Amino acid sequence: MDAKVETAGPHLVLEEFLPYRLSVLAHKVSRELSAVYGERLGLSIPEWRILANLGRFGPLYAGELAERSSMDKPKVTRALQRLEAGGLVQRAVDARDRRQVRLDLTRRGRAAFREVAALALDWEAKFLAPLADSERRTLSRLLTKLARGGEDR
Repeated sequence: MDAKVETAGPHLVLEEFLPYRLSVLAHKVSRELSAVYGERLGLSIPEWRILANLGRFGPLYAGELAERSSMDKPKVTRALQRLEAGGLVQRAVDARDRRQVRLDLTRRGRAAFREVAALALDWEAKFLAPLADSERRTLSRLLTKLARGGEDR
């Protein structure tokens, strides 16, 4: 039996509170999807994010990778070290500024990205299968709107 605690002040139903629901859903999605690419390619979540960003945007600096993948720089550095050791990522000194290093996928990294992208898209299609096409479009539009902070209201 669920005990309910009465409190003075605003009534917050946690399981209906949007930030909580988004966090729980994001954790579920991340856990399930990471099991797919982790099992197949042995990639962690940070490694997948780096692979996906380099695959999508091409050569980037470590700071750009951190920003695009929503990870802090130390986490990016650790993931990059593992990806480099696995032969998936390579470093190249920037020709215009020799203090800067550009990161890019190797041939093997591009092949891994294509494989992981296919797995991710397949997983996403199954995850969204209960929604009608119009609901998927609405969900995408609403998520974009919320991510922008309502700037297009």
